Amino acid sequence: MKQSFAQRLRTRQQSCRSVLCVGLDPDPQRLPDVLRRTQPLAEALLTFNRAIIEATHASACAFKLNLAFFEALGREGWRVLEETLAALPEEVLVIADAKRGDIGNSARFYAASAFDHLGCDACTVAPYMGRDAVSPFLQYPGKAAFVLGRTSNPGAADFQDLDCEGEKLYLRVARYVAAWAADAPGEAGLVVGATDLAALRAIRATCPDLPFLIPGVGAQGGDARGVMEAAATAEGLVLVNSSRQILYASSGLDFAEAAAREAENLRGMLEAAR
Repeated sequence: MKQSFAQRLRTRQQSCRSVLCVGLDPDPQRLPDVLRRTQPLAEALLTFNRAIIEATHASACAFKLNLAFFEALGREGWRVLEETLAALPEEVLVIADAKRGDIGNSARFYAASAFDHLGCDACTVAPYMGRDAVSPFLQYPGKAAFVLGRTSNPGAADFQDLDCEGEKLYLRVARYVAAWAADAPGEAGLVVGATDLAALRAIRATCPDLPFLIPGVGAQGGDARGVMEAAATAEGLVLVNSSRQILYASSGLDFAEAAAREAENLRGMLEAAR
Protein backbone atom coordinates (compact mmCIF):
# COMPACT_ATOMS: atom_id res chain seq x y z
CA MET A 1 0.00 0.00 0.00
CA LYS A 2 1.32 3.45 -0.94
CA GLN A 3 2.50 5.49 2.03
CA SER A 4 0.69 8.73 2.70
CA PHE A 5 2.41 12.07 2.29
CA ALA A 6 2.21 12.63 6.05
CA GLN A 7 3.80 9.24 6.76
CA ARG A 8 6.68 9.91 4.39
CA LEU A 9 7.17 13.39 5.80
CA ARG A 10 7.19 12.11 9.37
CA THR A 11 9.72 9.41 8.47
CA ARG A 12 12.02 11.89 6.74
CA GLN A 13 11.80 14.39 9.59
CA GLN A 14 12.66 11.73 12.13
CA SER A 15 15.60 10.39 10.12
CA CYS A 16 17.24 13.78 9.54
CA ARG A 17 16.00 15.40 12.77
CA SER A 18 14.75 18.40 10.83
CA VAL A 19 11.55 20.26 9.94
CA LEU A 20 13.44 22.62 7.65
CA CYS A 21 12.31 23.06 4.06
CA VAL A 22 14.84 24.83 1.82
CA GLY A 23 13.18 27.08 -0.75
CA LEU A 24 14.84 27.21 -4.15
CA ASP A 25 14.05 30.69 -5.49
CA PRO A 26 17.03 31.27 -7.83
CA ASP A 27 17.03 35.00 -8.56
CA PRO A 28 19.40 35.84 -11.45
CA GLN A 29 20.15 39.25 -9.91
CA ARG A 30 21.41 37.65 -6.71
CA LEU A 31 23.63 34.94 -8.12
CA PRO A 32 27.26 35.05 -6.98
CA ASP A 33 29.38 37.09 -9.40
CA VAL A 34 31.65 34.13 -10.03
CA LEU A 35 28.72 32.27 -11.64
CA ARG A 36 27.23 35.19 -13.56
CA ARG A 37 30.57 36.13 -15.11
CA THR A 38 31.63 32.67 -16.24
CA GLN A 39 28.44 30.90 -17.46
CA PRO A 40 25.30 31.56 -19.51
CA LEU A 41 22.39 32.45 -17.25
CA ALA A 42 20.58 29.09 -17.39
CA GLU A 43 23.77 27.17 -16.67
CA ALA A 44 24.70 29.55 -13.85
CA LEU A 45 21.31 29.02 -12.20
CA LEU A 46 21.61 25.27 -12.56
CA THR A 47 25.12 25.28 -11.09
CA PHE A 48 23.84 27.42 -8.21
CA ASN A 49 20.88 25.13 -7.53
CA ARG A 50 23.00 21.99 -7.55
CA ALA A 51 25.54 23.54 -5.19
CA ILE A 52 22.81 24.67 -2.77
CA ILE A 53 21.18 21.22 -2.82
CA GLU A 54 24.49 19.47 -2.18
CA ALA A 55 25.32 21.87 0.66
CA THR A 56 21.96 21.84 2.45
CA HIS A 57 20.19 18.52 1.88
CA ALA A 58 21.55 16.96 5.07
CA SER A 59 19.83 19.70 7.08
CA ALA A 60 16.52 19.62 5.21
CA CYS A 61 13.56 17.27 5.16
CA ALA A 62 12.18 18.91 2.00
CA PHE A 63 12.83 21.38 -0.79
CA LYS A 64 10.31 23.84 -2.21
CA LEU A 65 10.84 24.97 -5.80
CA ASN A 66 9.18 28.26 -6.68
CA LEU A 67 8.18 27.67 -10.29
CA ALA A 68 8.00 31.38 -11.13
CA PHE A 69 11.78 31.67 -11.01
CA PHE A 70 12.10 28.89 -13.57
CA GLU A 71 9.21 29.92 -15.82
CA ALA A 72 10.70 33.41 -16.15
CA LEU A 73 13.64 31.90 -18.05
CA GLY A 74 11.43 30.96 -20.98
CA ARG A 75 12.08 27.69 -22.81
CA GLU A 76 15.34 27.12 -20.91
CA GLY A 77 13.52 27.38 -17.61
CA TRP A 78 11.78 24.04 -17.95
CA ARG A 79 15.10 22.30 -18.58
CA VAL A 80 16.67 24.00 -15.56
CA LEU A 81 13.65 22.95 -13.47
CA GLU A 82 13.82 19.32 -14.56
CA GLU A 83 17.58 19.09 -14.04
CA THR A 84 17.24 20.73 -10.62
CA LEU A 85 14.62 18.15 -9.67
CA ALA A 86 16.94 15.39 -10.87
CA ALA A 87 19.66 16.72 -8.54
CA LEU A 88 17.50 16.32 -5.44
CA PRO A 89 18.21 13.26 -3.27
CA GLU A 90 15.50 10.62 -3.41
CA GLU A 91 14.81 10.77 0.32
CA VAL A 92 13.78 14.45 0.47
CA LEU A 93 10.21 15.54 -0.21
CA VAL A 94 9.67 18.03 -3.03
CA ILE A 95 7.06 20.79 -3.13
CA ALA A 96 6.11 22.64 -6.29
CA ASP A 97 5.38 26.19 -5.18
CA ALA A 98 3.06 27.14 -8.03
CA LYS A 99 0.00 28.49 -6.19
CA ARG A 100 -2.29 27.06 -8.83
CA GLY A 101 -5.93 28.07 -8.53
CA ASP A 102 -7.91 27.39 -11.69
CA ILE A 103 -11.13 25.41 -11.96
CA GLY A 104 -12.26 22.10 -13.39
CA ASN A 105 -10.34 20.69 -16.32
CA SER A 106 -7.59 23.32 -16.08
CA ALA A 107 -6.91 22.41 -12.45
CA ARG A 108 -6.77 18.76 -13.43
CA PHE A 109 -4.01 19.46 -15.93
CA TYR A 110 -2.10 21.67 -13.47
CA ALA A 111 -2.20 18.78 -11.00
CA ALA A 112 -1.00 16.34 -13.65
CA SER A 113 1.91 18.67 -14.44
CA ALA A 114 3.02 18.88 -10.81
CA PHE A 115 2.51 15.26 -9.85
CA ASP A 116 2.70 13.12 -13.01
CA HIS A 117 5.27 15.00 -15.07
CA LEU A 118 7.44 16.75 -12.49
CA GLY A 119 6.96 14.02 -9.90
CA CYS A 120 6.62 16.43 -6.98
CA ASP A 121 5.23 15.26 -3.66
CA ALA A 122 3.11 18.35 -3.02
CA CYS A 123 1.92 21.53 -4.71
CA THR A 124 0.73 24.86 -3.36
CA VAL A 125 -2.82 25.76 -4.36
CA ALA A 126 -4.95 28.92 -4.10
CA PRO A 127 -8.52 28.36 -2.81
CA TYR A 128 -10.22 31.54 -4.07
CA MET A 129 -12.24 29.67 -6.74
CA GLY A 130 -13.49 27.07 -4.28
CA ARG A 131 -13.56 23.30 -4.02
CA ASP A 132 -13.32 22.53 -7.74
CA ALA A 133 -10.02 24.43 -7.92
CA VAL A 134 -8.51 22.33 -5.12
CA SER A 135 -10.13 18.93 -5.61
CA PRO A 136 -8.01 17.76 -8.60
CA PHE A 137 -4.90 18.10 -6.44
CA LEU A 138 -6.48 15.82 -3.83
CA GLN A 139 -6.95 12.89 -6.20
CA TYR A 140 -3.37 11.57 -5.95
CA PRO A 141 -2.66 9.04 -3.19
CA GLY A 142 0.59 9.88 -1.43
CA LYS A 143 0.56 13.48 -2.67
CA ALA A 144 -0.55 16.67 -0.91
CA ALA A 145 -2.03 20.03 -1.79
CA PHE A 146 -0.83 22.85 0.46
CA VAL A 147 -3.69 25.34 0.28
CA LEU A 148 -3.07 29.02 1.01
CA GLY A 149 -4.49 29.80 4.44
CA ARG A 150 -3.00 32.82 6.23
CA THR A 151 -0.03 34.02 4.22
CA SER A 152 2.90 36.18 5.32
CA ASN A 153 2.86 38.87 2.61
CA PRO A 154 1.95 42.50 3.46
CA GLY A 155 -1.35 42.37 1.57
CA ALA A 156 -2.58 39.16 3.20
CA ALA A 157 -5.09 40.98 5.42
CA ASP A 158 -6.88 42.56 2.44
CA PHE A 159 -9.03 39.45 2.10
CA GLN A 160 -7.83 36.79 4.53
CA ASP A 161 -8.78 38.72 7.67
CA LEU A 162 -12.30 39.59 6.51
CA ASP A 163 -15.11 38.66 8.88
CA CYS A 164 -17.07 35.69 7.60
CA GLU A 165 -20.14 35.15 9.78
CA GLY A 166 -18.18 35.61 12.97
CA GLU A 167 -14.86 34.07 11.99
CA LYS A 168 -11.89 35.18 9.95
CA LEU A 169 -12.01 34.12 6.32
CA TYR A 170 -8.71 32.24 6.69
CA LEU A 171 -10.29 30.06 9.39
CA ARG A 172 -13.27 29.37 7.13
CA VAL A 173 -10.86 28.33 4.38
CA ALA A 174 -8.97 26.06 6.80
CA ARG A 175 -12.13 24.27 7.89
CA TYR A 176 -13.30 23.78 4.31
CA VAL A 177 -9.92 22.41 3.24
CA ALA A 178 -9.96 19.88 6.07
CA ALA A 179 -13.45 18.77 5.04
CA TRP A 180 -12.53 18.49 1.35
CA ALA A 181 -9.55 16.30 2.17
CA ALA A 182 -11.41 14.04 4.59
CA ASP A 183 -12.82 11.78 1.85
CA ALA A 184 -10.20 12.33 -0.86
CA PRO A 185 -7.51 9.86 -2.02
CA GLY A 186 -4.79 12.48 -1.50
CA GLU A 187 -4.06 14.84 1.36
CA ALA A 188 -4.27 18.51 2.16
CA GLY A 189 -2.14 20.87 4.16
CA LEU A 190 -2.18 24.60 4.72
CA VAL A 191 0.26 27.39 3.96
CA VAL A 192 0.39 29.53 7.11
CA GLY A 193 2.86 32.38 7.44
CA ALA A 194 5.27 32.68 10.34
CA THR A 195 4.69 36.40 10.84
CA ASP A 196 1.27 36.12 12.55
CA LEU A 197 1.58 33.74 15.50
CA ALA A 198 -1.97 34.39 16.69
CA ALA A 199 -3.32 33.24 13.33
CA LEU A 200 -0.97 30.27 13.36
CA ARG A 201 -2.27 29.17 16.76
CA ALA A 202 -5.89 29.67 15.70
CA ILE A 203 -5.49 27.61 12.54
CA ARG A 204 -3.70 24.84 14.42
CA ALA A 205 -6.58 24.71 16.89
CA THR A 206 -9.04 24.52 13.99
CA CYS A 207 -7.05 21.91 12.04
CA PRO A 208 -5.06 19.86 14.56
CA ASP A 209 -4.08 17.13 12.08
CA LEU A 210 -3.21 18.96 8.87
CA PRO A 211 0.45 19.53 7.97
CA PHE A 212 1.48 23.19 7.73
CA LEU A 213 3.92 24.69 5.28
CA ILE A 214 5.24 27.77 7.08
CA PRO A 215 7.10 30.47 5.15
CA GLY A 216 8.31 33.73 6.62
CA VAL A 217 11.01 32.61 9.07
CA GLY A 218 14.22 34.56 8.58
CA ALA A 219 14.18 37.27 5.91
CA GLN A 220 10.49 38.06 6.49
CA GLY A 221 10.89 38.32 10.26
CA GLY A 222 9.23 35.17 11.58
CA ASP A 223 10.55 33.74 14.85
CA ALA A 224 11.57 30.08 14.75
CA ARG A 225 10.79 29.31 18.39
CA GLY A 226 7.45 31.10 18.30
CA VAL A 227 6.43 29.19 15.17
CA MET A 228 7.26 25.82 16.67
CA GLU A 229 5.44 26.57 19.92
CA ALA A 230 2.36 27.72 18.00
CA ALA A 231 2.09 25.01 15.37
CA ALA A 232 4.20 21.89 15.97
CA THR A 233 2.26 19.13 17.73
CA ALA A 234 2.42 15.36 17.83
CA GLU A 235 -0.46 15.16 15.35
CA GLY A 236 0.22 18.29 13.32
CA LEU A 237 3.42 18.22 11.27
CA VAL A 238 5.13 21.41 10.19
CA LEU A 239 7.49 22.28 7.37
CA VAL A 240 9.30 25.55 8.05
CA ASN A 241 10.50 27.06 4.80
CA SER A 242 13.47 29.38 4.42
CA SER A 243 14.65 30.65 1.06
CA ARG A 244 16.56 33.93 0.86
CA GLN A 245 18.21 33.61 4.27
CA ILE A 246 19.86 30.37 3.15
CA LEU A 247 20.32 30.88 -0.59
CA TYR A 248 21.99 34.27 -0.33
CA ALA A 249 23.91 33.89 2.92
CA SER A 250 26.99 34.87 0.90
CA SER A 251 27.53 36.33 -2.55
CA GLY A 252 31.13 35.19 -2.71
CA LEU A 253 32.97 32.02 -3.63
CA ASP A 254 31.81 30.48 -0.34
CA PHE A 255 28.09 30.79 -1.16
CA ALA A 256 27.45 27.05 -0.80
CA GLU A 257 29.37 26.76 2.47
CA ALA A 258 27.54 29.80 3.86
CA ALA A 259 24.19 28.28 2.81
CA ALA A 260 25.12 25.03 4.57
CA ARG A 261 25.95 26.89 7.80
CA GLU A 262 22.73 28.91 7.65
CA ALA A 263 20.60 25.82 6.99
CA GLU A 264 22.20 23.87 9.81
CA ASN A 265 21.84 26.80 12.23
CA LEU A 266 18.14 27.14 11.42
CA ARG A 267 17.62 23.37 11.61
CA GLY A 268 19.18 23.39 15.06
CA MET A 269 17.06 26.30 16.26
CA LEU A 270 13.87 24.61 15.07
CA GLU A 271 14.81 21.30 16.65
CA ALA A 272 15.65 22.96 19.95
CA ALA A 273 12.18 24.49 19.98
CA ARG A 274 10.34 21.34 18.92
